Formats: sequence, C-alpha cells, structure tokens
Amino acid sequence: MDHLDSIAEEIRASFDALTAARDNALTQARALTRHCAHAIRAVHREDHEKADQELGEAQNLAKSLREDLVDYPNLYFSGYSQDALKEFAEAKIVHALVNNQTLPSPADLGLENNTYLKGLAEVVGELRRRILDILRHGHSDEVERLLQHMEDIYAILVTMDYPDAVTHGLRRLTDIARSIIERTRGDITLSLRQEKLEQTLREVEQRIIGNGE
Repeated sequence: MDHLDSIAEEIRASFDALTAARDNALTQARALTRHCAHAIRAVHREDHEKADQELGEAQNLAKSLREDLVDYPNLYFSGYSQDALKEFAEAKIVHALVNNQTLPSPADLGLENNTYLKGLAEVVGELRRRILDILRHGHSDEVERLLQHMEDIYAILVTMDYPDAVTHGLRRLTDIARSIIERTRGDITLSLRQEKLEQTLREVEQRIIGNGE
C-alpha cells in the first residue's frame, strides 16, 4: 500500500495546484470586470485618459488570465473566466466605436469567437446609453452613426444561428439587442418630432412678434 500513499500525494499536489490556479483566476476575473466597467464609464464621460488607463489594466489582466490558465483549460473556459473576458471585449469595442476607431477583432483581443460575439451583443446596450446622453442636447449626426453601428451589430448577430452549445447563450443576447434597438429607434423618432415641434413653435412665435411690430 506504500504505492497508494504516493499516488495520493500526487493527487493532492495536483489538486493544490488546481485550487491555487482557480483562486488566482477568480481574483483576476473580478479585477478584469471592474476595470472594464470603469473604462466604459470613462468612455461615456469622455474622460479619454481614464478610459485608456483602465483599458490598459484590463488588457494586462486578460493576457495574464490566458497565460496563467494555459495548463488549466477547464478553468479558462469556465463561466467566470469567459464572462470577465466578455466584459473585456465589450469595453474595447465600446471604446473603439464611440471614438470612431477601427473595430477590434477576436484575434486582436485574444478571445474565443463566442466570447467576443457575446461582448459585441452587449455593446448595443452601451451604444443606446450613449445615444440617450446625446439626445438630451438634441439630435445630431452622431446619433445616426451610433444607431447604424447598433443595427450593423444586430445584422451580424442574427446570422449566427448555431446551437447554444456552440455560441453559449448568444441567441438570448441577440434577442435583447433587437429589443434595445427598437426602443432606441422610438426614442430617436420622438426626439426628432419634439425638435420639429419646437422649431415650428419658434417660427410661429417669430411671425407673431413680426406682425405685432
């Protein structure tokens, strides 16, 4: 039975290493998610320096997460790791689209295709938020540009008609994106009508003032 003891020791060593890797991955995933959230907030506030700083931290954490888990694919493909990397995709894409930069690819970000697509799907909600912020100051060409990005994203997502085992929940996110786009179109239409009404009222007011003189 001496051999059994040595086998047990090897198993314990393996489990110790796996547990340490898991704990480290959880810490990195939480930090990555936090930096991505801060980056998106900075993008909306147009704090470019802060956004770049947070995205730099996120980039380093994403790289470390991939490298540290290269021997533990089960941990790398676990929910918490891929969810954090999805947030990284979202933050990078939001930053690129809002600032009219080139869209990063999965290869650029070092991400799995399904993780990238889920991040892309969630970008739609952030673009809606950006559009609503702009509409508070009136309609503009920027609103139309961002809406077009939202529609382009949905047009791609809806073609990814593969089993959930392949895309890992993308269909649900695609349905959510569609509803977000529909609501945003309605908000834009309402804003345009409001602007047109206000312009008409101003013109009527000016005519009345002119006739009074």
